[in-house]
Amino acid sequence: MPTLHLTKVAFACRDLDMLQRRVAARAVDGVIRVPTRMRPKRASELIGGRLYWIVKHRIIGGVEILRFDDREDGRIDIVCSAELVTVAPQPRRAHQGWRYLEEADAPSADGDASGVGELPPQLYGRLAALALV
Repeated sequence: MPTLHLTKVAFACRDLDMLQRRVAARAVDGVIRVPTRMRPKRASELIGGRLYWIVKHRIIGGVEILRFDDREDGRIDIVCSAELVTVAPQPRRAHQGWRYLEEADAPSADGDASGVGELPPQLYGRLAALALV
């Protein structure tokens, strides 16, 4: 069965470096916890998938989803590995909460050796509109 992933906006995050620092700062014992209000209906399919972070309308990295834990306040923690894997940037509209992402639509986990991820967001948006990236 194909792996399922999630996408989530990294609110107030400007670039990959800031996302890496944020993940490192939230890491405790090699995991990070991402709180959410609702348990995904397809939670069992998400274990082993990735939580991909959207920064400036681009998916730029992801962390492996390890499990889902209930919290005392009724919310759910998405427990993920603290190892951020960079991916080739992929355009994605911002949204609230999280969204499912099928394996076929997931970005390449080979990283971004091209440097495209370092382009300023406006320039990247213009190049993407011209189908150049």
